[in-house]
Amino acid sequence: QVQLVDTGGGFVQAGGSLRLSCAASGRTFSSYAMGWFRQAPGKEREFVAAITWNGGATSYADSVKGRFTISRDNAKSTVYLQMNSLKPEDTAVYHCAAKRGPGLYREPRPYDYWGQGTQVTVSS
Repeated sequence: QVQLVDTGGGFVQAGGSLRLSCAASGRTFSSYAMGWFRQAPGKEREFVAAITWNGGATSYADSVKGRFTISRDNAKSTVYLQMNSLKPEDTAVYHCAAKRGPGLYREPRPYDYWGQGTQVTVSS
């Protein structure tokens, strides 16, 4: 069992930056691939970024490539999402997710555990 706690959201003007954190419980964090997803009001949950269990590979949605960076610190059982050059269309609730295994997952369905979400609001 893994519990995920998302933090770091907030209100920021367009062009600003935020860093989201997702802290995981348990001793096996390094066994999990991690991902970030977001959901805006009235829209489906969409993929943002993913990282393998050892941080050796990452994947990004086209809409955030070059602006967002996913990283992890297995010693701290935490995954991060650094978000730069934020745009109003980035406004959403952001959730981290965990999937046991070595892969890299861009779809929500394979993930086993989800954080509660943190709100990001970007004003124009």
